[in-house]
Amino acid sequence: MKVMICGSMTFANEMLATKNRLEELGHQVKIPSDTQQIVDGLHDHDDLEGDYRHCIKNNIMKKHFKFVEENDSILVLNHAKNGLNGYIGAASLMEIGLAYHLGKKIFLLNEIPDPKEARWAHEVKIMQPMILKGDLEMVK
Repeated sequence: MKVMICGSMTFANEMLATKNRLEELGHQVKIPSDTQQIVDGLHDHDDLEGDYRHCIKNNIMKKHFKFVEENDSILVLNHAKNGLNGYIGAASLMEIGLAYHLGKKIFLLNEIPDPKEARWAHEVKIMQPMILKGDLEMVK
């Protein structure tokens, strides 16, 4: 299966590890185009002004939407972040919506929070993703 990994760029190291594991399982995997730059310390995604310029210059959102379109599925790495288990950020939420619209399979690595904790979880639940509970072998 062709899989696009999505998630907060805080999880760039985990994206690389997950890509390697999925490839071992026989999948073709795309990751966000600037993942390696972030891991290597060449791009600071937490510098919002610098990240804005980087994303505009490199057409990051359109590029990643194209990755969603070109793959069979997306896998969202929704680890804990900012005190919230199952965190999904705004860009990943947009990628989930696009995948849903395009009829792609949507996998979430972990459970999502209760919608009372994070209102966006209600919309994610409506799109009926498969929750892997950390088990990458369920990607099929």
